[in-house]
Amino acid sequence: MAGQVYHVTTTTLGRRPLFADYRVACIAARSLSDRVIWRDAKLLCWSLMPDHWHALIQLCDGGSISAVVNRVKSISARAINRHLRTEGGIWARAFHDHALRADEDLVSTARYIVANPIRAGIADSLRRYPFWDAVWLSPELEVPTAANPAVAVAESSPVAVAT
Repeated sequence: MAGQVYHVTTTTLGRRPLFADYRVACIAARSLSDRVIWRDAKLLCWSLMPDHWHALIQLCDGGSISAVVNRVKSISARAINRHLRTEGGIWARAFHDHALRADEDLVSTARYIVANPIRAGIADSLRRYPFWDAVWLSPELEVPTAANPAVAVAESSPVAVAT
C-alpha cells in the first residue's frame, strides 16, 4: 500500500557480528544509497548494528516491503562479498516487519531505531556512532508525518536523540 511505513529488522546469517568490522559496516552503509533499492520506497531512517539492521521504510506506488528488503540484502551482500573475497549468504533469509498504525508516532519510532546502538552499549552517543541516518536531519526533504503519512514537509525538530 503506497504511503505505508514499516519498521523492518533483519539479521545477519547466524547472527554473525559482521558489522563490528568498521570496513564491512561502511560497505553495508554505503550500499544503502544505491538508487536501485529505493525506486519504489523511501528509507526514512536506519541503524546498523554488529549483527542486524533496523529501518523505517515507506512504500511508494507499486512497492512491496519484501521486494525492497530483498534488494537491500542482495545489493549489500554482493558488495560485502566482493570486499571480503567470499561468496554466500550475508543475511538471514527472514526479516521482521511491522506496519506502523495511524496511532503510532513516526518520529518516536525513528528515535527508537537510531538510539539502538546506545541501548545496546556499543555507543555512548549518536555523535560518535557513524552507522545510522534519518531523513529528518535534512529539513528540506519531504518526509511523512503522523498527520499525513504519504508525504509532508519535515518538521523542524530532528529525529536525533539528545545524548
